[in-house]
Amino acid sequence: MSAFIQYTLQGLAAGGFYALAALGLAVIFGVLGVVNFAHGACYMLGAVVSAVLLDVVGLHFWPALVIVPILMFLFGVLLERVFVQWLLRLDVLYNFLLTFGIALVLVDLVKRRYGVSGLPYEQPAGLRGQLHLGSLSLPTYQVFVFAFSMLVCVLVWLLLTRTRIGMIVRASTEEPERTRALGINVNRWVTPVFGFGIGLAGLAGVLAAPFRAITADMGGNFVIILFAVVVIGGLGSVLGAVVAGFLVGLVEAYGQAYASSFSQIAIFVLMALVILVRPAGLFGRQETA
Repeated sequence: MSAFIQYTLQGLAAGGFYALAALGLAVIFGVLGVVNFAHGACYMLGAVVSAVLLDVVGLHFWPALVIVPILMFLFGVLLERVFVQWLLRLDVLYNFLLTFGIALVLVDLVKRRYGVSGLPYEQPAGLRGQLHLGSLSLPTYQVFVFAFSMLVCVLVWLLLTRTRIGMIVRASTEEPERTRALGINVNRWVTPVFGFGIGLAGLAGVLAAPFRAITADMGGNFVIILFAVVVIGGLGSVLGAVVAGFLVGLVEAYGQAYASSFSQIAIFVLMALVILVRPAGLFGRQETA
């Protein structure tokens, strides 16, 4: 039983990375209609920037949790202004190819500067070791990742559902023409929303830095699973991205524990089953399908 609980926690911790990054991907798709294939590279960049800042200026994990997502937000704003905005009115395939190219460039630049071996990054001092709960011994950092990811997801949900900014973003997503008719400039929200989504990918990268090997290729497999998460949850659905992120994390952890050869396959089997039953995803609107 204790082993099952540990696998569950491991899955929830991995699901936290997926949920945060998929949340950003869902917000970007919902507002811009852009399938951002560079999201995995931005996740990688968040981890790499954390390791570089630690090595160069001694910026430790806790301030990096704040500073790196802000830097990634600014990077996302720059990407949208310089590249993405010019293709928004064209077929979605053009921006998909653009972001795919951006991902390749980012990965290659990191490889050229830091090589293909992993960058070192230690777990923060307060989150090392094990957390003892009765007879259970759980990794402290995994417990933190799960709790922190849940907190951020709840805060983003409150921002989108309980504030004026969130109301405008949701209205711009669902009824852009009516929103413009009410005198709201929808286009002014495109850039910050794209930056916000990239910032969430960077935040997931910071959380992954002490937990996973920091390499230029760490976002390659991640983004493929991320698209499975978004499809399972429903394209553009914030709640769906969060729920599917943790669900996929659990499927992956149980697969690695009980059938390691099929752990990755199980994720896409789950995606296929969800699409067969609900083509729009678990929480997607039927129109999205």
